[in-house]
Amino acid sequence: MKRKIVSLSTAILASAILLSACGNNNTTGAANQTEVNQPAANTNNAANTTAPAEDASGLFTAADMTKLPDIAKKRTDTIIVGLTDPSGAFTPYFQQSGYDGNVSSLLYTPLVKVDDKGLPIPGLAEKWEVSADNMTYTYHLRKDLKFSDGSPLTAEDVAFTWTILYDKSYDGDSMVNTLHIQGGDAYKAGTAANISGIKVIDPQTIAVVLEKPNASALTLLGSDVLSKAYYGKDYKQGQLDYMKKLSGSPLGTGPYKLEKFIPGQEVRMIANENYFDGKPKTEHFIYKTAQGDTWQYLETGEVDYASFTATKENIDKLKALGFVNILPYTPSTYGYLQLNLKHPALQDKLVRQALTYGLDRQSIYVDAAQGAGQVANIPSSPISWSYTEEDINPYKFDPEKAKELLDQAGWKAGADGIREKDGKKLTIHYLGYKKPETDVFIAVAKEDFEALGIKFEPEVFADFNALVSKVEGGDYDMASFSTSLLTDPSDGLLQFVDGEIPGYDDATFKELYAKGLATSNIEERKAVYKDIYKLLNDQLPIIFTNYKKSVYAYNGRIQNLSVSPFNGLAPSLPNWTLSQ
Repeated sequence: MKRKIVSLSTAILASAILLSACGNNNTTGAANQTEVNQPAANTNNAANTTAPAEDASGLFTAADMTKLPDIAKKRTDTIIVGLTDPSGAFTPYFQQSGYDGNVSSLLYTPLVKVDDKGLPIPGLAEKWEVSADNMTYTYHLRKDLKFSDGSPLTAEDVAFTWTILYDKSYDGDSMVNTLHIQGGDAYKAGTAANISGIKVIDPQTIAVVLEKPNASALTLLGSDVLSKAYYGKDYKQGQLDYMKKLSGSPLGTGPYKLEKFIPGQEVRMIANENYFDGKPKTEHFIYKTAQGDTWQYLETGEVDYASFTATKENIDKLKALGFVNILPYTPSTYGYLQLNLKHPALQDKLVRQALTYGLDRQSIYVDAAQGAGQVANIPSSPISWSYTEEDINPYKFDPEKAKELLDQAGWKAGADGIREKDGKKLTIHYLGYKKPETDVFIAVAKEDFEALGIKFEPEVFADFNALVSKVEGGDYDMASFSTSLLTDPSDGLLQFVDGEIPGYDDATFKELYAKGLATSNIEERKAVYKDIYKLLNDQLPIIFTNYKKSVYAYNGRIQNLSVSPFNGLAPSLPNWTLSQ
C-alpha cells in the first residue's frame, strides 16, 4: 500500500510543516501531534487575562508573555514541535509514512515550490520553460547550489533522481514514473542503459521530454533532488535496496540537516549553513516524538507549537494561557474511511452507499468537534479551485435508506439480528489507533452500524505506525485516514490510481484521471474534475468523512511564522526567530 496517508483527526502540524508533499511528489505528509478536541482544564484565570488582539489574518497575538513557562523562556536557539514518532526513513521517495515526510520536508528543498495559491514558484530551480506542446520541460538550476555536506548540486543529480524512479526495483510513492518520459519504459524493462528523454544540457540546465502532456509534470518533476555521489555510488540498475539503508542518514538540500534521531523521543535538526537561501535564523529545530498530552506539553512550555480543533472552547482556553499566538487554519486536506474492496461484501456499491447513509458523520466529525469541521463528500478540499457541490450526493444520515440498500444488496437479517448473505454474516472489521477521536468514532459507528444489522468489530492500536502495518497486511474492512496537504486536484486522486485502495480498478475513472492531466487549461480541468467527483461520490471506493478546521497555537516569542493553505509552515520556518 502506498503511504500517502495521515491519521484521521490528527493535527496537521505534520501536514502543515510538510511542503505540500503530494504536489511535489514526496511521500505525502502525515499529521504530527494529535489534534485535541478538548484541552485539559487550565489553571489560568481568563477573566484576568488581557484580551488578545486579532489582526486581519485572524491571528490572535499573545496577551501576557509574563505567563510563559520558565522552561520555554530558557530556550534561546531551539524551537520544539510535537510529531508522531516517524520510522526513521528520511530520504524522499523511500519513506515509510507521512511522518517521515514531515522530517524530510525540512531536510530537502524541491526544484519547484508552490505559492499560496498553489501556483509554481522557484525552488532549487530559478526558472523553467515548457514547450508549446507541453511535452518538454527545461529546468535552470540556481548557481552554486550545494548539498548539506557542502558538495555541489548539478543537473547530473537531477538526472540521477529521475532515473532511479524508473528503475524496475523502485517500489516507493513517487508518481514521476507515471509521466511517460521518453525512454522510461525501456529503462524500466532493462533494455536501455539510460533514459533517452532525460537530457543534461550543462551543469545548471536539464531538460526532459514526455511522450504525452501531463498537467502535473512541472511540480512532479520539480521535486526533491538526491545526491548522485552519495545515493548513487552503489547503484546498479535493478537494485535499489541499498538506498533504503541510507534513509536514516539523509543528505539533503533543505534549511535543516539531521543531527540525531532518537526513536520514541525526538528528531534533532540543526541549521544547514549551505542552504541556498541562507542559514536559518534559529540554530536548532526539534520534533518531540515522545507520547504525551499535547495540551500539557504546550501549557508547560515543553513544546512551542501545537494544533487543536477550532472549537470555541479550545480557542477561549488558548487565549487564557496568555503566552501563545493563535492562528486559525483550514488545511487543504480531506479525511476518509479506507475500505478493503478485496472483501466480497464491500465490492458491492450498494453496501458502500448503505454504510455511508447509515453512519452519522455529522455527529462524529462536526458536532463532536463543536462545529470545527465539515462533512466531506468528494476528494477535494473546499479551498480548491476544483471543489464543487453541484450534483454531489451529501449522503445525509438516513438509516432507513441504508437498510433499503442493504436489502437490495441481498443482505437479510439473521436470527441474531445480524444480516447474512450466502451463509456469511455482514461484519466490519475497523482499524484505528489510540486517540480521543477514535473513541468518538467507535462509539457512534458501533451504535449506527449495529442498528442496521451490521456486526462492528473495532481494533485499536497503540500508535499510527502499528495501524499502517496492519492495514498493509490486508486484514481489515475499514480504517481511518486523512490526506496530507493537496495542491493540485490530481493530488487528492492519487490513491485511486496507485493501488493504495485495495481492489479499486475502474476504467472510467482512469480515463477521466488521464483527461484531467492532459490539459493545463483550468476551466477544462474543472469540468473533468466535476465528472470525477460525481463518479467517486456515487461509487464510494472510500467513504469521505470530513474537512478540518484547526487553530495553531504557538509560543508568542516565535517571530515570522506564517501559514498558507497549500504550503503550510515550511516556507516561513527558516525565518523563524525567538524574541528575547
